[in-house]
Amino acid sequence: MVVGLLTLVLTTGCQPQGPSAGPSGSDSVSPSVPDVGRSVSPLGPVPSQSTGTVAPGAGGFDHVVIIVEENKPAADVLGKAAAPYINKLAAESALANNYQALTHPSLPNYLALTSGTTAGITDDCSPGVNCTAAVPSIVDRIEQSGRSWKMYAEGMPAPCVASNSGKYAVRHNPFMYYPGVTGDRNNCGSHVVPFTRFNADLASASTLPNYVFISPNLCNDMHDCPVETGDAWLAQQVPQILASPAFVTQKSLLVITWDEGSDESNAVGTIFAGPAAKKGYQSGAPYSHYSLLRTIEASWGLAPLTDNDKGAPVMDDLLN
Repeated sequence: MVVGLLTLVLTTGCQPQGPSAGPSGSDSVSPSVPDVGRSVSPLGPVPSQSTGTVAPGAGGFDHVVIIVEENKPAADVLGKAAAPYINKLAAESALANNYQALTHPSLPNYLALTSGTTAGITDDCSPGVNCTAAVPSIVDRIEQSGRSWKMYAEGMPAPCVASNSGKYAVRHNPFMYYPGVTGDRNNCGSHVVPFTRFNADLASASTLPNYVFISPNLCNDMHDCPVETGDAWLAQQVPQILASPAFVTQKSLLVITWDEGSDESNAVGTIFAGPAAKKGYQSGAPYSHYSLLRTIEASWGLAPLTDNDKGAPVMDDLLN
């Protein structure tokens, strides 16, 4: 068994299905009120960490790879036999054990992660005239800084596809909602691509983008399949990422998080791994999706997108 991991005692159930369903049903829909309860470490109180903002560039990294899993509160994953790989990685790396998703259902959380706002979207609508996040996103800042980025969506049949297809759920691909990305079809097609292209880009540090966002398909992200399935997928993919040139020769960061938890608790597990992350570390500082966004901005000296991420604490205590 993996020791020293977060244990939350609460009851969770299946997510209710909403009318804006993707290929295999919708994510949960509930009022947009964050759950602000604290998590508790089984090892006792975790020392308080500073929640202040660090100077831009502090804890800098060369690449960040973000993998977002689906609809599982921390209590369903951390310390559970169903997720042996995730728990091993969490024990060896840096774990934020007081990290909160922001709302329900999925899409507003993905938008918050990448733009610092839900853009007024409260359901899992598909991209279109009545479902557009007409706001700047993190990739606008990244491009302006001269860095590179890509979104890799597992199951996406072709680049820049704005509709559900098989196990590809467009609501888990936030970049298809930003006119700044989709307004130029060629630019979108070169940046929002199927996950099948990831291994080729991972082959060298020069071809792996600085900012990588990965959305597994509806089974591998634990949405339609059990925790065991997502854990097995991560056990296959994560070692390849950590052994890649960008992670062996450069100071790169891998982040694994969940879009949302359950109606009972929106506390989700968030793991920092790779050379930019501390080893065998737990943080009890209160963080959220806005904090993850702010951490990337602070590392690369990017201006905050909104007051939400501007005011969020940087997760610098998890970084080397």
